[in-house]
Amino acid sequence: MLVETKARIGVFSIALGAYLPQFPTLRAEFESQYEAFKQTLPHTVEIIDGGMVTTKEQAQEAGGLFRAADVDLVIMQLLTYATSYNMLPAIKDLDVPVVLVNLQKLKALDYDNADIATWLGQGYACGAVGEMVADLERFGKRHAVITGVVEGGDADAAREIEDWCRAAQVRRRFRDTNIAQIGRPYPGMMDLYIDESNLYRRMGLYTKQFDWEKMWAIADNVTDGDAVRNKAGEILDTFDMEGGGSVEEVWEMAKYVVAFEKWVKEEKLGLIASHYDGFATGKAGVLDSMLIPAFSMLIKQGTACAVEGDMKVAMAMSILKTISGMGQLAEMYSIDFNDDIAIIGHSGSGDADISGKKPTMKIVKVFHGKTGGGYLTQFYPHLGPVTYLAITQDGDGRFKFVVAEGVNEEGKILNFGDTNMRTRFSCGAKEFVTRWSECGPTHHFAASSGRHIDTICKVAKILDVPVEIVTR
Repeated sequence: MLVETKARIGVFSIALGAYLPQFPTLRAEFESQYEAFKQTLPHTVEIIDGGMVTTKEQAQEAGGLFRAADVDLVIMQLLTYATSYNMLPAIKDLDVPVVLVNLQKLKALDYDNADIATWLGQGYACGAVGEMVADLERFGKRHAVITGVVEGGDADAAREIEDWCRAAQVRRRFRDTNIAQIGRPYPGMMDLYIDESNLYRRMGLYTKQFDWEKMWAIADNVTDGDAVRNKAGEILDTFDMEGGGSVEEVWEMAKYVVAFEKWVKEEKLGLIASHYDGFATGKAGVLDSMLIPAFSMLIKQGTACAVEGDMKVAMAMSILKTISGMGQLAEMYSIDFNDDIAIIGHSGSGDADISGKKPTMKIVKVFHGKTGGGYLTQFYPHLGPVTYLAITQDGDGRFKFVVAEGVNEEGKILNFGDTNMRTRFSCGAKEFVTRWSECGPTHHFAASSGRHIDTICKVAKILDVPVEIVTR
């Protein structure tokens, strides 16, 4: 990643204080279970440790830590029965979901020999969860429950916890990085227009505005020949140049990639949305001609870059890149009624990580619907499951996710330099296009190989955004 972020997870455990003096062995048992649980959390997150909570006062202290750290998610381990005052003071002033982790230590108790301390300490994983959710509902808090067992390992529970941590990373990336808007959205594409104050309010993502006059000169002071040469080699390793290519031929492009990487780090940019609608001549023409491959190199390194000034699809690309490792720009292209397939793709910058084979780069004299000409990149998305994510808004500025899963199949695609996928949907291509369109998405969306709706739903819960699922 060009700009690194690390999700902050508030973690604490709860137990009923009244049990501890009655059964002296329980404190050591619970402390051991809590320490072991923290070790199972992925190293990709920063743990804000609220400790083991058995009183309201301890819960308040944990809540103070979580607020000060601006946590992205809270994970609470239920050690045994506890009343809700052990939980509520820790989370009542937070605006993030609480994941109740309800993992019983033993698969089953030794019914003939278990005493009360053994039952409460190693075999109680059910009684308090409903009570906790009831109070979270009354407090208007978002929540989720994970139930499982520690003994022998529980792959499903581990996967759910890791999924929540990955989803939390989206919130942290939005809060710790910025989105660059260069120029303005494509004229007349009113579905793309956005209120940046509302974006910051609802998604925590701050916009930095840049004019193209400033960007034309971005590579003027790049003098490190070795860095440029290495970057040119990286470009050639990433793309097959139509008709062959050399370091010298991509030297100017490499200079801009080096300059853009420096700019991304200095401005802490996790996302970029750009569109140029001027006269593609002189320095403007040089930069305009190579933006597509240059931005593709940035996407490869984790900074989502969207064409046509679409900030919402930049967010969708960033979400998929964060949770799955790839985020490809896409839109509806065509329907193959003979094969009942939707043709989905886009011209412009893309993500090499979604490509099943080496992407290609070609020079064209005209960009369709846009100023100038230059390099086009074509990626070849993996066959198999694929997930699509669109982000749209209602009339009051509230955001909504629109998601669908399908299967990319082999077959003929368009080959004029744009990325294309042949996607089959369980509801059929015609019905899919109707259902998807009726959700009111922007015409752009993001794509990633694999099935990711469940993780996207977690991201939505963390960001407090509704989700409309079109098809799985």
